[in-house]
Amino acid sequence: MTLAIMVQGTASDVGKSVLVAGLCRIFHQDGLRCAPFKSQNMALNSGITHDGKEMGRAQIFQAEAAGIEPDVRMNPVLLKPTSDRKAQVVLMGNVASDMDAQRYHQFKPRLKAQVQAVYRSLAGEQDVMVLEGAGSPAEINLRDRDIVNMGMAELAECPVILVADIDRGGVFAAIYGTLALLQDHERWRVKGVIINKFRGDVALLQPGLEQIEALTGVPVIGVMPWLDIDLEDEDGVAIQRGKYHGVARQSLEIAVLKLPHISNFTDFNPLAAQPDVRVRYISHPGELDGADLVILPGSKNTLGDLQWLRQSGMAAALVEWHTAGGALFGICGGYQMLGQQINDEVESGLGVLPGLGLLDTTTTFAHDKVTVRTRASVLPGMLGDAGGHPVSGYEIHMGTTLLAAGTRPLLALEDGGEDGALSGDGRVAGCYLHGIFDNTRFTRALLDTLRQRKGLGPWQGEIVDYRQWKSQQFDLLAAAMRQHIDIKTVYQIMQQHQEPDQ
Repeated sequence: MTLAIMVQGTASDVGKSVLVAGLCRIFHQDGLRCAPFKSQNMALNSGITHDGKEMGRAQIFQAEAAGIEPDVRMNPVLLKPTSDRKAQVVLMGNVASDMDAQRYHQFKPRLKAQVQAVYRSLAGEQDVMVLEGAGSPAEINLRDRDIVNMGMAELAECPVILVADIDRGGVFAAIYGTLALLQDHERWRVKGVIINKFRGDVALLQPGLEQIEALTGVPVIGVMPWLDIDLEDEDGVAIQRGKYHGVARQSLEIAVLKLPHISNFTDFNPLAAQPDVRVRYISHPGELDGADLVILPGSKNTLGDLQWLRQSGMAAALVEWHTAGGALFGICGGYQMLGQQINDEVESGLGVLPGLGLLDTTTTFAHDKVTVRTRASVLPGMLGDAGGHPVSGYEIHMGTTLLAAGTRPLLALEDGGEDGALSGDGRVAGCYLHGIFDNTRFTRALLDTLRQRKGLGPWQGEIVDYRQWKSQQFDLLAAAMRQHIDIKTVYQIMQQHQEPDQ
């Protein structure tokens, strides 16, 4: 029989995704076949499976923690917001349609049977399933059609652990209020509480733990400290709350534009992991000062974000910054923005807009989305000395970019094609390859070229292989969870769970 546990939260960004990854790592270390599952994920961070299906990055890094290949069944529904009121709906890795919130809410009941079948298919191959909720189960306005919190727990017939974030304040009210708003049969499923992101002496918390257990009848099975562990964030909330603002200055400064619809910002975690690099997110022209490289990231609304660049003054500042000798790199939507022109009658419907004009390219959007894993080699010419290295990653885009005659591509693809573009001076480059900085040899060559440009020698210290680095972070997370959470009780919750009589 497959064991299962579901991690739900009192709110978004309480740490559910990280704790699910930690449980996956623990079960993997214990010799069990384990898989993560999130029926519905709303995020602009996504990745591609080996068979070209799109799914949330959170479930991909949870699968990595479990030591298995990502499978689209781990995230059958992915919602990618294109505006404040509309999102692209991706079902089982393929684009279904764009829907506003009301239409999607009406559509959800049709997904229920499919989600349950997908879950059972995946669970049938595992010893343990670790499910993740979304937002809070106490969103009572959405309960009647819920397929991701208690509605999913019922479909999976599994117990629930509730996670609350003490760092944001009001943790006991959040726990009590969440449980109070659940219906009796839902509250029955909650077998334990984890308080997350605690700073200080846990002994001072003990009276509160005893009172909340007495008030709710649900045991607190762990208090996780604030961890200095480098793991991927599920969405842009971490950027909005300034997670990266306090990073100390390093030899190299890399500035990433904080676009309103930024996607796949996890592309830059490998850069931030390097000991001589500080990555900072910027949204004002004055923040360009001191940057050794400016990166235009991916976007789920490329023309909307291009308009924002102009309205904020960033577009003019970037062109001026390049004229003064600055270097820029664009990925996916950011690559498209660097070109001469973008024609978008598909995603934003804004038609034709001029790009920044720093690459001699033209992009036209199409209805079919490209979702593929890619292998390539970096061609010579980028900043003079960062070419010649093999790279791999994945593409997720709806546009086709054409290079003007004489414009050099950035990548030679393994299948014989080309991708990306280089400016004549080599100081502007872009491509569609997400994950390009996961490739250590290329990344280190690029960084050493930047060091040379500012009069520094090549880095002589430790070189971080990001894939190994992530594995080490998963192990650190698992060790911390074993220390601060009663994992034996987690096993007992799964083993002793029985559905109530209907």
